[in-house]
Amino acid sequence: MTDETLQQGPIHAVHVELGATFAPFGGWEMPVQYAGTVAEHTAVRTTVGVFDVSHLGKATVRGAAAAAFVNAALTNDLGRVGPGKAQYTLCCTEQGGVIDDLIAYYVSDDEIFLVPNAANTAAVVAQLRKAAPEGITITDEHREYAVFAVQGPKSAEVLAALGLPTDMEYMAFADAEWDGRPVRVCRTGYTGEHGYELLPRWADAEAVFRALAAQVEAAGGQPAGLGARDTLRTEMGYPLHGHELSPEISPVQARAGWAVGWKKPEFWGKAALEQEKSAGPRRILLGLKALDRGVLRQGQTVLRGEEAVGETTSGTFSPSLKVGIALALLNTDAGLEPGDEVTVDVRGRRVRAEVVRPPFVTPHTS
Repeated sequence: MTDETLQQGPIHAVHVELGATFAPFGGWEMPVQYAGTVAEHTAVRTTVGVFDVSHLGKATVRGAAAAAFVNAALTNDLGRVGPGKAQYTLCCTEQGGVIDDLIAYYVSDDEIFLVPNAANTAAVVAQLRKAAPEGITITDEHREYAVFAVQGPKSAEVLAALGLPTDMEYMAFADAEWDGRPVRVCRTGYTGEHGYELLPRWADAEAVFRALAAQVEAAGGQPAGLGARDTLRTEMGYPLHGHELSPEISPVQARAGWAVGWKKPEFWGKAALEQEKSAGPRRILLGLKALDRGVLRQGQTVLRGEEAVGETTSGTFSPSLKVGIALALLNTDAGLEPGDEVTVDVRGRRVRAEVVRPPFVTPHTS
């Protein structure tokens, strides 16, 4: 996709004003960094940061028993939650691959609000529309709402300063107002820190973001781009679709079985995933922590001796640990366990790494 065809979010001009550098992501032109990825990462871990992730998709499923329909399609069990709660879930193929991972907001039995990944929104909407019975409508609302993530130890302080709700359980949400503008606030995020994701209307995005950014700055934090979002989520071992999850990488392989309602009577891909779980996956997601100098990246071969035993799916320099880290799909027949040592082929140079079970740093989400 060329720069000319990249989509822009509702506050692109604000990012330009803040001196952001941009890169294409999921078909959108996105801010990668402002002051620098390490500084932004550190702000989120120690104070607070605000991300614009308005490229994320939004879709609403409405109609009689909409929740039951979604529950029969997506992997996680909506029966475990109810109105006012959100849930991480997966949209799978019948072969058990992952079309997308997304957040489902349980508004009511007759309304489920979905937040899929930017590049996969159309595919998720199409799958749901194809399967929807009469009376159920699926509306693509990609450009109806913005999404801002306020993450870090002082995130509640930032929201409270704007009169927005903060006292809610992890993965709970509330519909509120700021300055007469509706804002949906959810206690979740993608960083491993205490945080919130806010969904104002697209037309209200600039006013809401400027108010958040002012309070973030007052709390000692700063805006953060996708560079810091990636280092933060990698430290937590959170999957990114196209890396740790894909139509070729199942939730069983990605250690995302906790997001599968195994006892539900049906969901897309149920038979294939049950079979893979019973037989055992041929590969499994684990972490790697470099023991030598070197930055690990996606697509590098993992070796034990001279035998290739897997491949990295994501890799970065960890600002928290000051070493290279990676997520990798490792062959289960290699019998690797946390604490074992492997090497990673980094452009022809062998970098020693320890196998670990993510997260790499302690989460503070709840």
